[in-house]
Amino acid sequence: MRLRRRLTLLGVVVAATPLVLVGCTADSKDGDGHGKKHAAPPELTVTPGEGTKDVPISAEVGTRVAGGRVSAVRITDDKGKEIKAEPREDGSAWVPSAPLQPKRTYTAEVTATGDSGKTTTRKTTFTTMPKSTKPAVTSTLYFGDKRTYGTAMPVTVAFDPPIPKEARADVQRRLFVKTNPSQPGVWSWVEDGSQIYYRAPDFWRPGTTISVRSALEGLPIGKDLVGDDDRRSTSKIGQQVSLEIDNATKQMSVLRDGKVIRKIPVSLGKPSTPTSSGKMVIMEQFQFTTFDTTGSADPYVVDVEDAQRLTWGGEFIHGAPWSEGEQGSTNTSHGCTNVSAAAADWLMNVTKVGDLVTVKGTEVELQYGNGWTAWDVSWDEFVKGSALPVPSGLKPAPSQPAHPGAVA
Repeated sequence: MRLRRRLTLLGVVVAATPLVLVGCTADSKDGDGHGKKHAAPPELTVTPGEGTKDVPISAEVGTRVAGGRVSAVRITDDKGKEIKAEPREDGSAWVPSAPLQPKRTYTAEVTATGDSGKTTTRKTTFTTMPKSTKPAVTSTLYFGDKRTYGTAMPVTVAFDPPIPKEARADVQRRLFVKTNPSQPGVWSWVEDGSQIYYRAPDFWRPGTTISVRSALEGLPIGKDLVGDDDRRSTSKIGQQVSLEIDNATKQMSVLRDGKVIRKIPVSLGKPSTPTSSGKMVIMEQFQFTTFDTTGSADPYVVDVEDAQRLTWGGEFIHGAPWSEGEQGSTNTSHGCTNVSAAAADWLMNVTKVGDLVTVKGTEVELQYGNGWTAWDVSWDEFVKGSALPVPSGLKPAPSQPAHPGAVA
């Protein structure tokens, strides 16, 4: 998810000619004798230019206006079918609602209206390129359709291979997020370009609807790659739930709307395989799964129930009946947060993907990018990862609740 920007209208600057006054009064009239100046129609430029060939199927109809605003856009294909499109919020382009087709001719007719009511219309016809033979980047949108997520859920897109720095701005412009009610945010890349996160300065408000479009199909990515697909999804944010795990006390606090509703004894990672400290979110939930570390320095295979993933590296919260005697007092796991079978079953009915989990006091810090770690840095640090300019007024609220979604 291009950052959405507000429409910017470029005004026409009129230079005033010095007027010499003779006597007590002066009267300046134009050609019609009524003292009014003829208003010029707006200046309008449309891209792709007339006759442009080999245009990517990810093309947008660019509009640049001086002295007015775009008032109408109509895009049609070579069979006369109208192509649906939506404007970027900054007015810089109209984005087709679906990728264009290869080796087809399209016509865009754009009208701009000036403040005086005068209009300017421009028409351009262009042809798209043949289907690309370049390898496609595999993108994965971690934001499903018709789901309910936690208040810390970042919109995440992963890439294989990672996106090089010089191509990140182009990719970011084709990632769109809309929220209702409005809660604008920013996209931020992890250092190696393998993931990009979108979040607002503050945690999502419960009840917010989030619509995402990853419009990458046919997008040229650098010199050698193209985007793979055009994906959409819309989901909602549910009631606030968060978990706080303290290694000093070996206790997990479960909070709903900022209030502790239960405390659960835990056993974290032993010193040789410590649990990571930091802010992460629940990524996946499994009623049954198998941990298989065959080939590692500490190989084992174990079946577990009620497991909730926190990192790509394999840190989970899960039921561990074999360590219930140590839970609350001793760390014995391989990095996971062990809880009793009964507590793990209860948690699965309380938590959801996107809920915040904070771990503190362990021997190692969470590595950024090991999971959906968008909340493990400050807002000022987070926005440094954007490949596009960030709105200066987008800041966290002056006083945040103690926990995401908490009622003030």
